[in-house]
Amino acid sequence: MIALFMFIVVLALLLVGIPVAFVFGSVAIAFAFLIPGLGFEVFDILPFRIYGIMSNTTLMAVPLFITMGLVLEKSKMAERLLVSMSAMFRDVRGGLAVSVVLVGAMLAASTGIVSASVVMMSVIALPLMLKAGYDKGLASGTVAASGTLGQIIPPSIILIILGDVMSVSVGELFMGAVLPGLVLVGLYIAYILIRSYFSPEIAPIPKNIKEVSTKEIIISIVPPLLLMVSVLGSIFAGIASPTESAAFGVVGALVLSYINKSLNMEMLKYASLESVKLSGMIFMILIGATAFSLVFNELGGTDLIVDFFHEDIGDVWVFIAIAMISIFILGFFIDFIEISFIIVPILVPVMEGFGIDPVWFAVLIALNLQASFLTPPFGLSLFFLKGAAGDTIKTMEIYKGIIPFILLQLLGLGLVILFPDLVFAFL
Repeated sequence: MIALFMFIVVLALLLVGIPVAFVFGSVAIAFAFLIPGLGFEVFDILPFRIYGIMSNTTLMAVPLFITMGLVLEKSKMAERLLVSMSAMFRDVRGGLAVSVVLVGAMLAASTGIVSASVVMMSVIALPLMLKAGYDKGLASGTVAASGTLGQIIPPSIILIILGDVMSVSVGELFMGAVLPGLVLVGLYIAYILIRSYFSPEIAPIPKNIKEVSTKEIIISIVPPLLLMVSVLGSIFAGIASPTESAAFGVVGALVLSYINKSLNMEMLKYASLESVKLSGMIFMILIGATAFSLVFNELGGTDLIVDFFHEDIGDVWVFIAIAMISIFILGFFIDFIEISFIIVPILVPVMEGFGIDPVWFAVLIALNLQASFLTPPFGLSLFFLKGAAGDTIKTMEIYKGIIPFILLQLLGLGLVILFPDLVFAFL
């Protein structure tokens, strides 16, 4: 019960807004000091755990994929993609929104960074949609949801983190997430086309989009596609590990940036500094979570949860339902990194006890965590969208617009639960 109280204290401090890494570390130290018979000896193996984290070759892919995404963010690739896609779908009702979804999917497969994708789409696509007369709710919902596709479509940072936390091959997670990600893209497009058909006034056919030549379309679409195929294809074919492919991706992003004449010292400095900041934040949280898990496990927290599901419940589907509902509700208040390091390690022993396939379960978690970017009041994509859009769109219009896409994400999650072969198709 002390372990349960410790868990509640961590969640309460996170909701207050205290930085995640400090919450994990300080709570672990406080409980180790205050609980009789525990003491600081529980941290004796912490230095070895930290060394293991910092020498983990899988986690080395995190800063590399972040750097790759940041370089592509500044290469003007997204802008050219959107112009070409918009021209291709300019005669289709709702076609502009469909092009935003397709560009979001391509950015997800090229960068894997949600924040960069949402901000880029908000700056480039949102004004274009509003100028064309699109409903503000549909426009903002499409941009926010499309930007979060980087959460499930490989190369995804969260899949790398889940692979490490759950001791699962990142390459298998990437392959397992491809089809569920495409299903989600298909659901978005189907919703946009159906809604546009029955409510033409919310998605008028734009008159201000110029025709783009086939050559220009090829030039804007083929390079990012080649980079995507090279990075993911080398992983799927077993030619390279995720870390090696990430390093190749950085080189490819630099080459694309050079071709687009955006490669300069200012851009390299920006990508390097932001990569250090984001990577440092993730690894600090991981170290704090390691300290927390040492104390939590010493207090019997994991055993308590395993006994609860096996002895008190004993049904695998009830466990999956409780796990998915808990992650979805927590996603309203805390972000995906915190959930990955707090909740997932607690669920792993139960998952193993029930004999659940770890790749399938990890993809379910990733799909669920994607919704945390959209769920108010603390959905990060909503903040990114509002910050980039400014006063052109109200917060309540954003909330209204993302509700259908949250429901579509839950539908996608349900389909993967009902049809596990969607995950195992490429394995």
